[in-house]
Amino acid sequence: MSGQKNFLEILRVEQDETDPAQGTLTAGNRQYRVALGRTGISAEKKEGDGASPAGIWPLRRIFYRADHVDQPETGLPAQRIAPLDGWSDDPADPDYNRLVSHPETGKRALSAEHMWREDALYDVVIVVGHNDDPPVPGHGSAIFMHLARDGYKPTEGCVAMAREDMLELVRHIGPDTRLEIVLPESPA
Repeated sequence: MSGQKNFLEILRVEQDETDPAQGTLTAGNRQYRVALGRTGISAEKKEGDGASPAGIWPLRRIFYRADHVDQPETGLPAQRIAPLDGWSDDPADPDYNRLVSHPETGKRALSAEHMWREDALYDVVIVVGHNDDPPVPGHGSAIFMHLARDGYKPTEGCVAMAREDMLELVRHIGPDTRLEIVLPESPA
């Protein structure tokens, strides 16, 4: 895309008052329903805690499954997902919180999220720059914006939205867009 396009600066995510695993993403004058981590939003993200990490995060790139969707129109770098692509979620892995490749057997000595999924959740994935510069083992990995399950079921810590909403949103984001995940206020 042309570098002259005006991209959104902030995508703001707030959790619902009644269900911490549900929320709203505000992008400019649009609002979208989103699913959040099963334990809501946390300021102290840890591997496996099921929380979406509070903070302001850069958006790194988009992965897409080319056999399910066309390359999204976006201001971020876009890359096809390959069948053996994974994302390391093992704190003992030197490639923790990085793109990795699964061996042909489909198994890897260390744990990694499979990017090539049959459930379509990763047909379009935005990599969120949480704990990646540099990664700190155990502080959370594979934090993405991805497609939501039916009924907006909770994620493992990601922000998930409907396919049509995601495809609309990615057209308005670029290298300077940030994802702000807002920590809910404690009840008084």
